Amino acid sequence: MGSAYSGAAVIGQSGGPTNVINQSLIGALLEASKYSEIKDFYGALKGVEGILKENLINLRAESLDNLELITRTPSSALRSVRKKVTKDECSVIFENFRKHGVRYFFYIGGNDSAETAYIINEFAKDAQYEFHAFHIPKTIDNDLRETDHCPGFGSAARFVAMAFMGANLDNLSLPGVYIGVVMGRHAGFLTAASVLGKSRKDDGPHLVYVPEVVFEPEKFLVDVEKTYKKYGRCIIAVSEGVHDKAGNPIVATLKKDMEKDSHGNIQLSGTDALGDTLSQLIKDNLKISRVRSDTFGYLQRCFPTIVSETDAIEARRVGEEAVKAAVSGRYEGSVAIRRVSNEPYRVDYEVVELKQVAKHTITMPKEFIEGTNYVSDKFIQYAAPLAGVLPQMGRLKNVSIATR
Repeated sequence: MGSAYSGAAVIGQSGGPTNVINQSLIGALLEASKYSEIKDFYGALKGVEGILKENLINLRAESLDNLELITRTPSSALRSVRKKVTKDECSVIFENFRKHGVRYFFYIGGNDSAETAYIINEFAKDAQYEFHAFHIPKTIDNDLRETDHCPGFGSAARFVAMAFMGANLDNLSLPGVYIGVVMGRHAGFLTAASVLGKSRKDDGPHLVYVPEVVFEPEKFLVDVEKTYKKYGRCIIAVSEGVHDKAGNPIVATLKKDMEKDSHGNIQLSGTDALGDTLSQLIKDNLKISRVRSDTFGYLQRCFPTIVSETDAIEARRVGEEAVKAAVSGRYEGSVAIRRVSNEPYRVDYEVVELKQVAKHTITMPKEFIEGTNYVSDKFIQYAAPLAGVLPQMGRLKNVSIATR
């Protein structure tokens, strides 16, 4: 801890957008307006790329009405970027900060964003530049260290839960096998959220496959066949990142010539490959003709109106807490959410060291997983408050008329 410095602030957004990332942006901006130490508040267009190019905007030029509208608007208002800064780029960032009198840096994003804030803060320390660097958590993957959960996850989980509610109703009318492929390369939190809308024992999803469990195609076929015989239908939630014992994505083991992303990883999002491949696997090996699949892809991140109220409130609060910590004299940190109680649901906020969140991620704990193809009640208790109350669906009692 030390004294807060007087100067400008820069905020940026990084990584995949969410339904509530702008709550964090505007929460930080409006909180900063309460403190004389923060003279100006700039937005970096496209995150660190905007800082490198000095592409900054004056956020205080926006009207309050527009800012509040933006809080309810999905996507990153400042636009986003996926970029790992080099040491040379950090030097440029530092010089640009000094040029514009920037003493506060707030970066909204996942673990890579925390690492970026950490690197820049270390550079400022080496240069003996008076500076405050803070990471504001965001990711639908829910895989950041230290925090109980991540802003953005609750709304995405709500979307996934409601999407499977709809798929279940469709499948109930015209039975068959349905496969829904959900985002999550290494962490299965979002795929697991598919069960949150279930209200009856025969509701889908009946099978849930997450990256934390090795996926075996032969066992998968046995699971599907058994479930289909029991219910006359089968709904499956599967993470895009399911893999074999060697850690190879299942889609790559069943399908050749897979596209790779900018990091050299097999392209999982934005492709129907896994759903199509698993559908064909079922058709080729089981006597089930009606097999359909959907890849939710980017729909999960910014679908308008499907927003968890809890998620929105907490996303705004972490932005506010980052500013409060900075002006209180803390030099760096990441805002973590601490769950105080589940019934009633209540949380608190704590600032942890940047290095505790930077670079590395987490996966679902074992107690959230049941067997090889489902999730536990502990996960449901954990995730339900984050997604919020879901709509109730009705069914006819199907009372037969008396035979005459």
